[in-house]
Amino acid sequence: MAEVEKIISNALNEGRQNLLGTEARELISTWEIPVPRSIQIKGVEDLKLKAGMISPPFVLKVISRDIMHKTEVGGVITGLRDENDVKNAFIRMKKDIEVNVPQARIEGFLLEEFIPGGVEVIIGGMKDPQFGPVVMFGIGGILVELMKDVSFRLAPLNQREAIEMMGEIKGYSFLTGYRGSKPVDIEQLASTIMKLSDIISNVKEIKEIEINPLFAYEGGVIAVDTRVVLEKGSEKTNEI
Repeated sequence: MAEVEKIISNALNEGRQNLLGTEARELISTWEIPVPRSIQIKGVEDLKLKAGMISPPFVLKVISRDIMHKTEVGGVITGLRDENDVKNAFIRMKKDIEVNVPQARIEGFLLEEFIPGGVEVIIGGMKDPQFGPVVMFGIGGILVELMKDVSFRLAPLNQREAIEMMGEIKGYSFLTGYRGSKPVDIEQLASTIMKLSDIISNVKEIKEIEINPLFAYEGGVIAVDTRVVLEKGSEKTNEI
């Protein structure tokens, strides 16, 4: 896991407590949590060179150490069908960010393949001062704050405990098939919860980690957005 050590070390050396979105993606990918195909670009000039590496429709996301909630400041634009759409999205996004967070430093942009929506769930982990590593599961997306439909377990946890967490939320029927919708892959979803449990348990520099939304499907899962907060005052990574 040398790459994880490098990611965390770089952030701490720069005085950052939050990983960039690209760094968080790379971290969870090390645990084989699926993420959308994407390319990192600096601006419009990179499109000709790299756009052919992924297929439309696209999602454009800003990469900035100063922006944690990208959607709220215009840092995410979806439904981009071609290169011209992406160019126009660049212009719009830069203007919105200049208005909403003029002090934000922009490291670049992430151009992702659009992922069709599955069942949106959230999985998270945190270090509780009293109980230690804790894992959360619930209905995700923008509904998580409204519904607060979540369950918790101490980490690390096994498959049985992960499945029990799912059964405790009020929205469990969304996972098993609701009004004709297909049930999601419960075993794969449980495996992903266990992987996040391993991350929060084994990487001592991570204070909080959240994948929201995690899209769950009949054939698996994919992590659309990930947030990682590091422990304040950590100086070096542990060996993992």
